[in-house]
Amino acid sequence: MKAIVTGAAGFIGFHVAKRLASEGFDVIAVDNLNDYYPVALKEARLSALTGDANVQFHRANIADPEQLSDAIEHGADADVIVHLAAQAGVRYSVENPAAYVDANVHGQVAIFERALKMRKRPPVVYASSSSVYGANKKVPFSESDPVDHPVSVYAATKRSAELLAHSYRHVHNLASTGLRFFTVYGPYGRPDMAPWLFTDAIFQGEPIKVYNHGDMQRDFTFIDDIVDGVFGAVNRILTNPGGTAPIYNLGNNKPVALMRFIEIIEEACGRSAIKRFEPMPPADVKCTYADIDLAARDLGFSPSTALEEGIPLFVEWFRGYNGR
Repeated sequence: MKAIVTGAAGFIGFHVAKRLASEGFDVIAVDNLNDYYPVALKEARLSALTGDANVQFHRANIADPEQLSDAIEHGADADVIVHLAAQAGVRYSVENPAAYVDANVHGQVAIFERALKMRKRPPVVYASSSSVYGANKKVPFSESDPVDHPVSVYAATKRSAELLAHSYRHVHNLASTGLRFFTVYGPYGRPDMAPWLFTDAIFQGEPIKVYNHGDMQRDFTFIDDIVDGVFGAVNRILTNPGGTAPIYNLGNNKPVALMRFIEIIEEACGRSAIKRFEPMPPADVKCTYADIDLAARDLGFSPSTALEEGIPLFVEWFRGYNGR
């Protein structure tokens, strides 16, 4: 079978593309290698990915229909599109909202329009985010909860992508499934996320910013568990597109207090952090916590990596990648 993976040089996209190739899929990998964070990391991922004979890489901005068409020309008979390309980062969306509308909204439309023109009209498994739950007080967050009050432009664009998917299912009968990822971490992770920022600061002897004075919780989810969930969603939509829910949460189902998270990183690094306590940024939320009953039922999703196991694996990779 053949899969198109967008955002294949990104953190989750890289790992998903590798898994699909290892499972025998021919993978058309697409990414624009934007410079939101250092391109060298994306190139390192691609180097690890494109050594696989089952993977072809094409550079393109998925929000540009012409570039997208050229990039996936060899994937015109694809069986599924795994659309993970996006402008990432909650806090950066405060500074540059247009980048999020372009990648996350225009890009979603471009992918769906391309799917409609392809020979097999492949179903689309796409990335959403736990951020769509905004400042909801009820926990754990369930797919049936209201998501009408996003607290960041990033979250608003991810919710827009979900609504667009609904429209294309209704108007064009295009099968799709959105996956709401909860704070994904692990080897090859993003430099703008807390595991990298804190680990780097600890090794540099620099202070870390502890938001909301440490009174926060996150449902940290290890990358291998996320990849299992994505692969489960791909299998489900290929074998039973009519029996696939429009949205699934993919999280660890075990939120961890921020101060405990810092302790685990300190233990893995073998040294203490210098903490600088700061108020909550306006685009952040206090807690994320995934209800994963639906994903467990339909996708066989069963995350098994505790933070105490996953963070040392990340720190080990970080030290090797950065020569620490």
